[in-house]
Amino acid sequence: LVQTWRIGFADARIPNNDEVAHALSLTNPQLIVLDPVSCTVFLAKEGMKLDLGCLAKGYIADKIADYLKSQHVTSALINLGGNIKTIGANVLADRPWQIGIQDPRQPRGTNLAVLPICNQSVVTSGTYERKLQVNERTYHHILDRKTGYPVDTQLASITIISDNSLDGEIWTTRLYGEKPRQLLARVEQEKDIEALIVTTDNRVYYSSGISPEFLA
Repeated sequence: LVQTWRIGFADARIPNNDEVAHALSLTNPQLIVLDPVSCTVFLAKEGMKLDLGCLAKGYIADKIADYLKSQHVTSALINLGGNIKTIGANVLADRPWQIGIQDPRQPRGTNLAVLPICNQSVVTSGTYERKLQVNERTYHHILDRKTGYPVDTQLASITIISDNSLDGEIWTTRLYGEKPRQLLARVEQEKDIEALIVTTDNRVYYSSGISPEFLA
């Protein structure tokens, strides 16, 4: 489905209904056959592909952090672009790492808030960067597996704070289609994750376990 739309790439386009329907037929997770004995993955339908874009950076960040810790590193910031993993505090500044949260309404590098972070991960996903504009309509890259089209959402961005970066990747994807208040209610029920969300009408919500410093 991602390869059908190609949003974020130079050849992005709006697929026709038949192309979307065909792509959807290849997204059934029941057709992914896992064999724990031989450690293999089999895709049961011709044309199926696995896109690890929503997992890879989180997995890699956690593995890098594990390696650095094994080498007795006690202070580090790992930045994989939209995915931050920290070890300890910022010893040079003698304070927690200050992680900026992008303002989705402004150019890249413009933060709306800063989060103090130690030994945690910060993962942000949003509709504001990877997008396709056709005939004055904007299509973002977060696709709905039920419809095959960009998810209808009130969110401009969601940031998840968690101990493991992989968890942050999973939760940003899992929660993106939910309404803001329902999303936060679900986050409050989960252990070890917090969230900050920005809506398309410029409202900001965040869970009770964090204290962002707003810059405006």
